[in-house]
Amino acid sequence: MDNSGWIDNFIRHLEFERRLSPETCKNYRRDLEALLAFREYSGVNSWSGMDSEHFRAFSASSYRKGLSARSIQRRLSACRTFFRYLMREKHVDSNPITDVSAPKGKKRLPGNLDADRMAHLLNIPGKGPLVDRDRAILELLYSSGLRLSELTGLNCGDVDMQGAMVHVTGKGNKDRIIPVGRKALHALQRWDQSRVQLAAAEEVALFVSNRGTRISPRSVQARVSHWARRQGIDTNVYPHLFRHSFATHLLESSHDLRGVQELLGHANISTTQVYTHLDFQHLAQIYDQTHPRARKKD
Repeated sequence: MDNSGWIDNFIRHLEFERRLSPETCKNYRRDLEALLAFREYSGVNSWSGMDSEHFRAFSASSYRKGLSARSIQRRLSACRTFFRYLMREKHVDSNPITDVSAPKGKKRLPGNLDADRMAHLLNIPGKGPLVDRDRAILELLYSSGLRLSELTGLNCGDVDMQGAMVHVTGKGNKDRIIPVGRKALHALQRWDQSRVQLAAAEEVALFVSNRGTRISPRSVQARVSHWARRQGIDTNVYPHLFRHSFATHLLESSHDLRGVQELLGHANISTTQVYTHLDFQHLAQIYDQTHPRARKKD
């Protein structure tokens, strides 16, 4: 098998065995094709001929070409997974990238809207099926912290109006059940009544475009941006910002990191911990009120 053939086989493994999304598979292919080009440029004739120094040089080369630390981390992670697959297929004896680390980039805190500005954004004016749909989309994004792909992938049967729950299929085809807030539920009920005016007869998608078919992620992005401008929000507003705001506001009020992790569908709690950028004065106040060594004696 030629060298690109192993990449093709690996991508098929991701698609059909691990059932990863087409976008994720495309990212894997791009990163591995960059590795193959680097390997051939370095004069290495086979995957088994690569060692840890080759991967350190690959990382350094990627950095010199202007890739961010985050992109290099993703690239090395793809390579690491690829070599685990080659080991499984007994094409290589070891994984030379196991101990290779990527450069550390600056840790960016996710943006979010404060509760007052979020409330203003969600209070969109107007009537009609398109406004009902957009209001339900915005409310559900914030109420349940959905990813954009999770929102656009919802079918009508995924929402339990009576139980105020939504069934979501997240990354890696992992399912989770998330509560739906009171205002989001009301908006969904309004949209359920208006949906028949837009949806094609056999369409099962919860949210549809004005053509009657499942709404696309790009269309949701455009509608979010439209309403942010219409409501006078002076910062860049995008669908994932609702998820960031959901997580931040929930943590500020509950301090339940594990609970928020489950609601967001994060595999690792370290991913959720990025949302713990609470105001220091607020933390100090909580400390003073609750820590045994900090409470003032009566």
